Amino acid sequence: QLQLVESGGGLVQPGGSLRLSCVASGFTLDTYSIGWFRQAPGKGREGVSCIRRSDDSTLHADSVKGRFTISRDNAKNTVYLQMNNLKPEDTAVYFCAAVPDEILIRRCVFTEREYDYWGQGTQVTVSS
Repeated sequence: QLQLVESGGGLVQPGGSLRLSCVASGFTLDTYSIGWFRQAPGKGREGVSCIRRSDDSTLHADSVKGRFTISRDNAKNTVYLQMNNLKPEDTAVYFCAAVPDEILIRRCVFTEREYDYWGQGTQVTVSS
């Protein structure tokens, strides 16, 4: 079964940090770029960060620039999202998704329909 599994979410105080993991099972991430998305209560899903397989270039939403870092460990078939200086507005369910790297023209994208595989999500709550 081909799937992505997220972990690492939880409750954290404002200013705190979390590291999310996205592990692929049933397939290798060698030919996929990975995106992290999030959906806050009552809002639509939005792209947060993504990383290209071919050159490890990254893209971050303006709201998380300077605070979030995306990285990958190909040996572990895992992509990470390091989230620092978390704010209450970062509260959401975080999803990772995989898009074939070959369809990307320049950099990774936040276009959801391009992504083939999605995880079930992990809850991140930022609250004092």
